Amino acid sequence: AATPYQPPENAESFKFEAEVHRMLDIVVNSLYQNKDVFLRELISNASDALDKIRFLGITKPEMLEDKAELEIRIEYDAEEKTLTIRDSGIGMSHDDMISNLGTVARSGTTKFLEALEDGMADMAMIGQFGVGFYSSFLVADRVSVASKHPNSDKQYIWESLNGQSEFVVFEDPRGNSLGRGTEITLHLKEDALEYADPIRLKELATHYSEFVTHPIHLRTTSTAEVPVEEDETEEDVKEDNDEEKKEDDEFEVSEEEDADDEEKEVKEPKMETVITHNWDEVNTNPAIWARDKDEITDEEYQTFWKVVSKEANTNASTWSHFNAEGNINFKSILYLPESQPQNFRFGSNEPPKGGLKLYVRKVLISDEFELMPAYLSFIKGVVDSEDLPLNVNRETLQESKIIQVIKKKLVRKAIEMVRNLSKQKVEEEDEDTAEAEVDADGNVIEDSTPKEKKEHPYISWYKEFGASIKFGCIEDEPNRGKLAKLLRFHSSKTEEKEGLVSLEEYVERMQDWQKDIYVIAGSDIEELEKSQFMEKFNEKEIEVLYLVDPVDEYMMQHMRDFDGKKFVHITSENVKINDEDEDLTKRRQKAYTKQLKPLTKWLKNLYGSNVMKVSISKRLGSAPAIVSSSEYGSSANMERIMRAQAFQNQQDFMSRSMKILEINPRHPFITKLLEGCPPEEEEEGAEPFKVSNDLIDSAWMLYDMALLNGGFPIENTQAHTRRMTRVLKSQMGVDSLALEPEIDPPVEEEEAPDAPDMGDFEGLNMEDFDLDDFDA
Repeated sequence: AATPYQPPENAESFKFEAEVHRMLDIVVNSLYQNKDVFLRELISNASDALDKIRFLGITKPEMLEDKAELEIRIEYDAEEKTLTIRDSGIGMSHDDMISNLGTVARSGTTKFLEALEDGMADMAMIGQFGVGFYSSFLVADRVSVASKHPNSDKQYIWESLNGQSEFVVFEDPRGNSLGRGTEITLHLKEDALEYADPIRLKELATHYSEFVTHPIHLRTTSTAEVPVEEDETEEDVKEDNDEEKKEDDEFEVSEEEDADDEEKEVKEPKMETVITHNWDEVNTNPAIWARDKDEITDEEYQTFWKVVSKEANTNASTWSHFNAEGNINFKSILYLPESQPQNFRFGSNEPPKGGLKLYVRKVLISDEFELMPAYLSFIKGVVDSEDLPLNVNRETLQESKIIQVIKKKLVRKAIEMVRNLSKQKVEEEDEDTAEAEVDADGNVIEDSTPKEKKEHPYISWYKEFGASIKFGCIEDEPNRGKLAKLLRFHSSKTEEKEGLVSLEEYVERMQDWQKDIYVIAGSDIEELEKSQFMEKFNEKEIEVLYLVDPVDEYMMQHMRDFDGKKFVHITSENVKINDEDEDLTKRRQKAYTKQLKPLTKWLKNLYGSNVMKVSISKRLGSAPAIVSSSEYGSSANMERIMRAQAFQNQQDFMSRSMKILEINPRHPFITKLLEGCPPEEEEEGAEPFKVSNDLIDSAWMLYDMALLNGGFPIENTQAHTRRMTRVLKSQMGVDSLALEPEIDPPVEEEEAPDAPDMGDFEGLNMEDFDLDDFDA
């Protein structure tokens, strides 16, 4: 049996941080089949380490003195069952090893664990959370990490066994064998020996290193049969001399005899097997963004997406590969993801890091540059500039004018990319090319089932990222017009519930007389479809856009119009529908105002500060009244959103809408209230007009109903309850609300509980069984 591994006596032992150990347990016990991801993660980490030292070497060339080559080398040993990945990157010191590889909790560790538990991630996504190193334990029983940092005098080794809760760190007995960088040696499990197979390893190394800018070399082993060079002995020399002498003495011989002699003289050489080792570079292709885009296939673009996004299981929705030329020159590839980044899914508001990688002459400067505004932070890709200086710090570069110019161009290109996706034509299945079903007689069977309409790729993308575009309309004033064309809304005229309409389509479908874009905000589509405000618009077939996202209300505060058409909330006052005779409408309104003046005056006094004013509605159909908001005030939906936000109890006054009660002059409820309200001016000497309590209750119930119709909550629920109690009392003929006395039932004898239902066993007794038949 093999001797159990024992670390050196001078090794320091450390416990893994609890979350790290928990994650390692999951990795060790993982049934995840695609274990190849470990090589992807280790190559990615090595590439990052090389990027760091190359950038630091620009301002501190001495850091590159120990080892000038910036490269990754991969080698295997089939006999020892090991795989080694070595890089000449930044390396780690003694303390770096302890903190980076186990004792310090990383936010990514916790997030990865949560994602696994929620079923929103699998082992292939480990690199997205910054903890890809631990995927080594998918294939290794023991992991050894040797590393040398430029600022450290010594080279150290970190080691841990698969399944253990601790690791050790000790000085490398080999001394400084690396010069600088990190060497990870995996002692492979028995079921992972395929990773010591040269053909398999070359295939994987080539696949995962395709877009790494640093050279990656794979050590290959080959065998060959070569002849053995034998030294001549004294006996061989004597035989040669005798042969020469014999040839001089002999007469000429025939050609046949000469050939026979030559055949006898040819000896079979001795052969030996020679093993040779070579270092083959596996990533010889130039950086993809530096190549001509006409030469790059869609498959190559998608493969590069998986590299820059670190999302191996997803594809990009679309991409834009361009060369920006002018005062500032740079090359770039931008990608639109098809689904939200992990941090968006987990409710984080922080922009994802590493979205755009900034290169200067193919040297990675940073992947944390804010090259995109927050609302476009989901865009991934690379930017490579020839004009940026290499020898300046990150903070100075962030503020440089060149960066500002690059930012503007990138934003413009990103919006253009989204716009192109929205204009993409969807190829419908041709009826002629579709496979037809044929019956036994050879007749074509017509398919009567309705075909599902294929969803446009932009709609699928917009459902994931629509909120980001809306935030852009709020924050990015210079590009607001372009972003507005990318917006999509549900509307009262969309064919299906999931259908969305653009503002351009809405404007094209507007009525001839229509000057405004009508919108209504609420919590869901079903609620808006049933709104009393929609009655008039449905009757006249006027399209209304539904604002069902909370961000829509904020966006409309910044985006007042589109294409010269003003946005109008139909829940606000003074909404005009200009398809009727304007003169007749004015005369009618004037007459109703005069007729109902006593009622509007009395209702305003009754409701007090609850309403800003009482007005005559020009749009109500079946409803007796409705509460709308002032033209420049908050809508009912906005009030609901503001009340739901944190700390709004301190700003309750600010969140309240300026409410306007609109009454329907043609409704019988309003006519009845007009009859019972006090006159506008009382006659001199007459007794003061007294309004009945029932009428006051009716007026308040009308207000409560109008609030609910307008989307507002009832403000005074206790007063509403008292009024409803009085109504019920009157309707049911109840004279008093005094409770009936408690009943006093007589004492009853306890009855035996019902016997349980024995089913087929009912009637069986112990006497029916012969107990001798049962074993003790």
